[in-house]
Amino acid sequence: MKRIAILLCTLAALGVSLAGAQGKFSGYMFGDYFYNVAKDTAFKNANLPNSAVPGPKDLNSFIFRRIYFTYDNDISEQFTTRFRLEADGSALTANGKFTTFVKDAYLTWKNIVSGSNLTFGIQPTPVYEISEAAWGYRSLDKTIMDLRGIIPSRYLGLGLRGKIDDGGVFNYWAIVSDNTTSTSVPPPSDAFNGKFKRYTLLVHLKPVKNLQLTLTGDYLAAPSINDPLSTSAPKATIPNGITTLAGFVGYAEPDAFSFGAEGFLATRANGQVDPSATTGARTGLSAFGLSFFGWYNFSPTLAVVGRYDTFDPNNNSGVKGDSRNYIIASLVYKPTKNVSIMPNVQIETYESIPNGPSFDSSITGRLTFYYIFL
Repeated sequence: MKRIAILLCTLAALGVSLAGAQGKFSGYMFGDYFYNVAKDTAFKNANLPNSAVPGPKDLNSFIFRRIYFTYDNDISEQFTTRFRLEADGSALTANGKFTTFVKDAYLTWKNIVSGSNLTFGIQPTPVYEISEAAWGYRSLDKTIMDLRGIIPSRYLGLGLRGKIDDGGVFNYWAIVSDNTTSTSVPPPSDAFNGKFKRYTLLVHLKPVKNLQLTLTGDYLAAPSINDPLSTSAPKATIPNGITTLAGFVGYAEPDAFSFGAEGFLATRANGQVDPSATTGARTGLSAFGLSFFGWYNFSPTLAVVGRYDTFDPNNNSGVKGDSRNYIIASLVYKPTKNVSIMPNVQIETYESIPNGPSFDSSITGRLTFYYIFL
């Protein structure tokens, strides 16, 4: 924490010295007091990965889940840049200290072609950037693909984003980037050696006022693997890249209500031994998820938020016992414009393992604080 304070003070002092430039500092924090009310003791022995409600029963603590410090600068009418640091209290060092890292570092060339901007550097992913903005409560939790580790939240690469028509009904966002970790459908470790890239294309539709849709395709290239059925020497190879297809639809009345749905299917080619085969043949390993959310503002100071996710890290018909459902419910109290206090509950339920144990639901109560300080 001391290092973070020193860093923030240094950057604030830098901000004073840059007052003459067309730049802006901004920042926000969110964190919780949480208590794990219920957690099945058999759960930790079942090796179910990627739980949305981690930790054993009765675990309780104070935590900062995110601290952002951002500097935006308009270098000229054509060029703008962003530099952002993040401190993540959920990824502490071995001695319990916060980790701080560069979240964003990019340069944007505006209108490089009519209606389109080119961005180089560490930048947000197209895949759920739009749905996360529509969800509007990152302070409560990540969107489903981020939460389950399907797609990383940042890419290092070159992106082109703009509108296809003059009215902005049809829009696009394309990025070519280096490979970055995908935890739920992991490629081989040597996929991250700089040779292989990630290719992403999103189409963003705004057919009528307040309604938006996105369709996304993302391909993570990876080295081919040996075909276990090959009899040649050397063995023939088969593909092993990851293809993710995603979609989002959302409707919002600004400052009143919003609701939406998001889904994805992420498949690693030849990612597993075929459960129905006895020959060692390989088949695709697919993760599947759906998320539904909504919020409603009763007044400028009081709102309610709800969300339901279903997630299956391997939806092969021969694989059972690994899917789960996730629920968030929250009240939101906004005593002033830039402060939200949110009592909320997280519930995660689990599919029973065939001929094995079933698991009681995990339940966590939280008091979440979110505030913008710059």
